[in-house]
Amino acid sequence: MNMRKVLGVMLSAFLVAVVLASGAAAVKAQQTSQAFDSEVNLDTQLYLIVATNSDVDDSRLPAALDSVIKQLRSALPFKNYRLAATLVNRVRNEGRLDLRWIGGPFAAPSGTATAATPSFSEFKVGAVKLLRNAEGNPVVQMQRFSFGARIPIVTGTNVAQTGTGFPVINYENTGLNTDISLREGEPVVVGTLNAGPSGDAIILVVSARRTQR
Repeated sequence: MNMRKVLGVMLSAFLVAVVLASGAAAVKAQQTSQAFDSEVNLDTQLYLIVATNSDVDDSRLPAALDSVIKQLRSALPFKNYRLAATLVNRVRNEGRLDLRWIGGPFAAPSGTATAATPSFSEFKVGAVKLLRNAEGNPVVQMQRFSFGARIPIVTGTNVAQTGTGFPVINYENTGLNTDISLREGEPVVVGTLNAGPSGDAIILVVSARRTQR
């Protein structure tokens, strides 16, 4: 075989190797970022949990949070946990969420806040995307996840001429902004927020899964 033929065979083998390598890379990239149909809907759950050292009237929590609460009890020095709110929303794959609401006080039932001084909260997600990871398992990306709340805090007492004391209440801001990824249907702790001088904390837990209908 002359030199020209040898070089031709070597060049052909090299081109085949390049094509195979490119195909393997494309398959791997598809596995790590493969998106689902944009018409798929997802149900999202946001749980707002108050961690406190005070006694609570009702410490029962959803069974879906058992694994999360077990982790929290081993990691955070609080005696009790109570559910302040559960928010369930449906969003289209690659869609966004934007929710504002007025709720009861986040403070533990210690007299520092009442129904007359509710909390003001906001929950946003810039984009919710259902993808597959490198192992082919579905994961949910929440881009520009944002939670904010204005919490009533008692800062003092005013005494009227009648001798009656009235609490002085100021609203303090707390919040969190991040990007997260989570396994489909598995609740995860997004973060904890200080809830004021009481020492309580607000714990954000989120989960998401495809709708069944």
